[in-house]
Amino acid sequence: MARRTPPDRREAILTAARAEFAAKGYAATRLDDVAARVGISKAALYLQFADKAGLFCEMVEWMLETSLPGALPRELAGAPPRDQLSALVRFGARKLVEPDVAFLPRLVIGESGNFPEIAQAYHDRAIRRILSLMEQIIARGVADGSFRPVDPHLAARSVGGALLLGTLWKTVFEPIGADPVDMDALAAAHVDVILRGLSNGGER
Repeated sequence: MARRTPPDRREAILTAARAEFAAKGYAATRLDDVAARVGISKAALYLQFADKAGLFCEMVEWMLETSLPGALPRELAGAPPRDQLSALVRFGARKLVEPDVAFLPRLVIGESGNFPEIAQAYHDRAIRRILSLMEQIIARGVADGSFRPVDPHLAARSVGGALLLGTLWKTVFEPIGADPVDMDALAAAHVDVILRGLSNGGER
């Protein structure tokens, strides 16, 4: 078996951390168990991550870095803002309910009262960057006249809020018997509402 290079080991640790946090939550996750999943000593883990909070922060950033390229495919780089925003919403609706991702907002909401550092990490490493991307798209639409002169900062939060609610509905409420939600259908309806609300009359 080939010896792992440092990048290989880092990804293995982050993958193991994601599995542990998803299965046990933040408080109950132990670095010993993360190390055991990878097949390394706890001391070897500490060579790369100072503590559990640091590991959590790096995991969130890694999860975002591996997801973002799919949010706006290269072929949409020069597309109209309405097409970029539509693609981002549809991607988010699908991605956020994947098991390897869906646990994260639940964990943060459930445990940030006792561990505010995880809310800080999720906000700084993920939420703020995603909202910034939405803001940039909306601002371009306002600038080129295809969107009404809205506040991109507030509009981005309106767009993202519905996605978060859809995620919580799918992963928290459906399991206890709430009406099921088709995330693709929800995304399509959300895109329709968003674009009609932002439209400045005519499409560009």
